[in-house]
Amino acid sequence: MAGEPVNINEFEELARQALPKMYYDFFAGGAEDQYTLKENTEAFRRITIRPRMLVDVSRIDMSTVILGNKTSAPIIVAPTSSHQLAHFEGEVATARGAAACNVIMGLAFTSTCTVEEVASSCNAVRFLQTFAFKRDIIELVVRKAESSGFRAIILTADTPRLGKKEADIKNKMIAPRLGNFEGLISTEVVSDKSSTVEAYTAETLDPSFCWKDIAWLKSVTKLPILIKGILTSEDAIKAIEAGVAGIIVSNHGARQLDYTPATISVLEEVVNAVQGKVPVLLDGGIRRGTDIFKALALGAKAVLIGRPVIYGLAAKGESGVKQVIEMLKNELEQTMALAGCCNVNDITRSHVKTEKESFLSRM
Repeated sequence: MAGEPVNINEFEELARQALPKMYYDFFAGGAEDQYTLKENTEAFRRITIRPRMLVDVSRIDMSTVILGNKTSAPIIVAPTSSHQLAHFEGEVATARGAAACNVIMGLAFTSTCTVEEVASSCNAVRFLQTFAFKRDIIELVVRKAESSGFRAIILTADTPRLGKKEADIKNKMIAPRLGNFEGLISTEVVSDKSSTVEAYTAETLDPSFCWKDIAWLKSVTKLPILIKGILTSEDAIKAIEAGVAGIIVSNHGARQLDYTPATISVLEEVVNAVQGKVPVLLDGGIRRGTDIFKALALGAKAVLIGRPVIYGLAAKGESGVKQVIEMLKNELEQTMALAGCCNVNDITRSHVKTEKESFLSRM
């Protein structure tokens, strides 16, 4: 590719060129037919922006506050696994890039760098993610989060077992060393299953974990808990009843259950069910600043970006992470100015028209 990348899609192409096919497929791929993977991005294109003219936009303020933590923009680095497959510095490079942009980072417990390595790499606001692991592992997550200065726990709720990613099966994807698990389970999984990733999760996940267990999780940590993986109003209400501090609308980047809806298409349903009781965040499909604007207009407090950060990391390491985040921040600022919004609170539901609304207006 000639010249510097000017958008996220060009960063993805750089990552594809830089990575072995097995690793690119691992990061970029989705479950089964990859219907939801395509829909996560395509659904944004069916939402249009309704800008306001002749507004004083000489100063644009993108900053916001998430669970009491001020951040330069409504962008959080999503907790994603195995960053050392993308770049040898792994999550440490990602953390430094996020910190340089003054945005919150979500760190996956299935990281290749340890929690302590990331925490000591730079000063920043970070949340630590956990799956519905067996209880002794979750307790370890909590202890590490609290002792390392993390500000919240993200509980990923959509993974009682691993989704079927056919590219990983064909590639016989090998799970990398995950430092946080050393001493807990075998970090050299030997299995006759189709990929060692599948065997690894089978050793750690607790498929019996359910809503009542959130009370137990709250009893072992003082940190606020965000629940990630909510796609329906029914589960949003259950999350509120369970006492979570926030909800992340997510389909796991389309890596778990295929034919779930695009997250942006169900965001408003969840927001309406929550009725402002806790912040709602959106994960999945963000590739442009206009996407962030649309999510905020539909009620999200912030968005999480996963693959774009990985693509930046694979292409250029820490500087690539920073470039990707700054690119999205700059695009959001541009969108806000052209739409007549001086700060994130100015972005309202009336600033967008959904596909359903466009259809009804033609009837």
